[in-house]
Amino acid sequence: MRRRSILTLATVSALAALGVCVALPRGSAQEDDETPAASGWRQRAASEEILCNEQTPLPYLIRDSWSTRVYMDRDEQRDRRGVHQKAIRFRTENYGFFTGFGLPEWNAHTPAENSVNLRLFDRPIRLNQRIIAAARCAEQEIARTCTDTYEPRRLSGLRDRNTYHNGEVSNHVYGIAIDLDPQQNTCCNCVKEWRLHPLCQATPASIFDRMVMPECWVQGFEKYGFYWLGHDRLMDTMHFEFLGDPEHVLISDGPPPHMSQ
Repeated sequence: MRRRSILTLATVSALAALGVCVALPRGSAQEDDETPAASGWRQRAASEEILCNEQTPLPYLIRDSWSTRVYMDRDEQRDRRGVHQKAIRFRTENYGFFTGFGLPEWNAHTPAENSVNLRLFDRPIRLNQRIIAAARCAEQEIARTCTDTYEPRRLSGLRDRNTYHNGEVSNHVYGIAIDLDPQQNTCCNCVKEWRLHPLCQATPASIFDRMVMPECWVQGFEKYGFYWLGHDRLMDTMHFEFLGDPEHVLISDGPPPHMSQ
């Protein structure tokens, strides 16, 4: 697959000039920094002009397209495993090779090598550089359209360990997933301990009742190719993952082909 630079040098310089990507010392993303964020990020983000394509996730990258269930017959499970391998290859070729998934020939670099430290919503996080523009467009959309006072206290991005089981691989290891406030935005079906959380006790009228993050934030992320795992049977309301086309994030890249199909 053709691999190109995420942003041209001119674009990177422009984003840096706007304060879009503020690098921290390598390896010190300080994602446990939970001091209250200054609301100044909203003014800064709202004033930026980062022009991204609106796009939906590529369907075969969505977990529900390839995860298997015990009640599925062999043929369906086989087909879904094939879709899963296609998704792994896509992530490897575009974001980096993570040991145990895919082949190193698909990408000479690891996701960690392709990732950088930055501040998003004025919180430190480490992300794959290929999705930074999309994350900035989500931040810009939220700053412009969400009237709430919600301020994330903690973000989680790139991880060096896979926390998924049964042959699955978390998008966190590719640096393309973002968790917002894991202690407040629940994942009621992730592990049994979560079911003790007060927001997981009663049957909610809406999945949005499982979290403190406003619904508007979900819409802001989804507009630019992020998938919210609150839609998944895991009900992971903290979790967003970029499943769009990284070759067509910016309008200057041209429209994502899958959006015209």
